[in-house]
Amino acid sequence: MAGRGRAMRSAAAGLCLLLVPLTGCGGRPAADDVRADAQRLLDARAAAVLHHDEPAYRATGTRAGFAAVRAVPLAAWSYRVTAVHRSGNTAVVDARLGYRVSGYDTAPVTASRVLGLARDARGRWRVTSDRPEQRTAQQLWDQGVVRVVRGAHSLVLGAGQSEGTLRSFAALADRAVPAASRAWGADWSGHVVVLVPKSLEGMAGLLASPASSYRGIAAVTTGETGGSGRAPADRIIVNPEAYGMLGSLGRQVVLTHETTHVATRAHTGAATPLWLSEGYADWVGYRGTGRTAAQIAPELARAVADGRIPAALPTDKDFGFTGDADALARAYEGGWLACRMIADRWGEARLGAFYRAVGAHRQRAGAVEDALAKVLGTTPRQFTALWREALRTRLG
Repeated sequence: MAGRGRAMRSAAAGLCLLLVPLTGCGGRPAADDVRADAQRLLDARAAAVLHHDEPAYRATGTRAGFAAVRAVPLAAWSYRVTAVHRSGNTAVVDARLGYRVSGYDTAPVTASRVLGLARDARGRWRVTSDRPEQRTAQQLWDQGVVRVVRGAHSLVLGAGQSEGTLRSFAALADRAVPAASRAWGADWSGHVVVLVPKSLEGMAGLLASPASSYRGIAAVTTGETGGSGRAPADRIIVNPEAYGMLGSLGRQVVLTHETTHVATRAHTGAATPLWLSEGYADWVGYRGTGRTAAQIAPELARAVADGRIPAALPTDKDFGFTGDADALARAYEGGWLACRMIADRWGEARLGAFYRAVGAHRQRAGAVEDALAKVLGTTPRQFTALWREALRTRLG
């Protein structure tokens, strides 16, 4: 409490500096003074957010946003002013917001923000608005008050969702994390952050993409590939509309699939083809469910029954959200079957070693070929032939 008191007194002292009218030579505000005072204003506002100090927050301007973010467990929150555009007694400030979620982010999440400022009758600058820069991603609290539920291995944040709904996601995530660790190993954080917006449009806003790009997609995972060691935690972002159409098994498979992406992130990079990253995540998701190959890969089974056996493994382009749901399903199913085949023929440990070997390359060219030779003792041509045979025998 003593430490928190010192931080609050410091923020209040800094705020007092903002009460002085911003003037330069000859009584006219100087551009540099406006930028410096805008930075001090945002520093005080950030301190108020971080220390849950609503009076200090109100002293910097509009109350909007304080209640929305209050429940989020923050380790850091700061603004860096990048530009100021002044017009008389108003100004528009471009800033970079950086924040860390306590216990999860090892580096700040950064976001471009546009803040409106206005001078009051006493010459003091106040914040009048704070919104994402145009065509950039929203933050969850831009969509409403955030509720937070903690699981044993998860942190679930939702906007426009009941606490009961968020607890159900925490339960799914808490089962998904051990499942991913059993398959992949313990060389990852062992916990996940799940964001549950109110709607498909909310999901699209968090991804700065059109809603049409994710219609029918139950969830996606965002994060930094390659595993720098210091990065924001991956976020599993749910489409509540598509997710709500799934049964209990489907919901668990989806959360386990996305959690596997979090687990494998450090070994996933430019060299990793989507058939491997998505196929491996599906393999972990369905592992131990008792589902048959035909139940897991119904679209591919129909293609095989019609005599349309693919000539090659799915390409990255095949995983694009083009609107052809059946083609997209066949791509995912083809990747799953390839990984299932490796696990059955060479063993689950070799499957994990193969994934890591591919990801260890800096570029795509030669990565799969090298890993096939060194880890599985085969060639792309032989591997493709084995995969096509598996299509016939398991789905025919």
